[in-house]
Amino acid sequence: MKKLSARRRHPLAAVVVLLLALAATGGLYAAFAPASKAQADETAQSLAIDEGKKLYSVGCASCHGTGGQGTTDGPSLVGVGSAAVDFQVGTGRMPAQQPGAQVPSKKVIYSQAEIDQLAAYVASLGAGPIVPTKNQVSPEGADIANGGELFRTNCAQCHNFTGQGGALTNGKYAPSLEDVDPKHIYEAMQTGPQSMPSFPDTTMPEQEKRDIIAYVEAVNSDQTASPGGLSLGGLGPVSEGLFAWIFGLGALIAVAIWVAAHTAKAKKS
Repeated sequence: MKKLSARRRHPLAAVVVLLLALAATGGLYAAFAPASKAQADETAQSLAIDEGKKLYSVGCASCHGTGGQGTTDGPSLVGVGSAAVDFQVGTGRMPAQQPGAQVPSKKVIYSQAEIDQLAAYVASLGAGPIVPTKNQVSPEGADIANGGELFRTNCAQCHNFTGQGGALTNGKYAPSLEDVDPKHIYEAMQTGPQSMPSFPDTTMPEQEKRDIIAYVEAVNSDQTASPGGLSLGGLGPVSEGLFAWIFGLGALIAVAIWVAAHTAKAKKS
């Protein structure tokens, strides 16, 4: 019998087989490999926005509109950014219980995770101030003296020079800054809630905001003593006005009565 001659392989056959194997391996890896960090972050953000939209539809849409466009009962939220949401909801001001001259802070009804989801959804409606990082609000290394000067120049007219708050016009008021989270103080400066003006980084740089936060924490600290004893300034500008009216005007009335009485006696004599 004739022996079957062995078929000779092409010299490049082994190379082709190797390339096919590598391609198959790469395809499997691409199919089953974990997503990149950027992809994971994007997916997490999308999920947060979806969950935030659900929360918004239940707790916010009745006043601010289904798309955040605003209504007669609430302003537009397009472009307010995540910082405004974190401040308003994180301090309990939103959702508001009832309309009024000013929405007061109250017990927070959302968890921080839910607040973050609401903030993500509102931020997706339009670019705006973002929630600051821990480093941005940390008073460590801040200049307290400069913060005091900035606070007295820009904030004391309403909040009092120690941040104890005070009355404004038409039923509004500047709230006390005692025991307020530094993050919320920073966000208030960023967004200008209610009657407060906003101080963006172009007007007040990040370092100056940190200086103000450090000053507010220092003057309201338990270790801070008032060398004059009971400080009227620490109670707000209303107390100073009451002091002037009650004691100042009372003293003038007493002097007027004394003068009138002695004048009458002098005439009789």
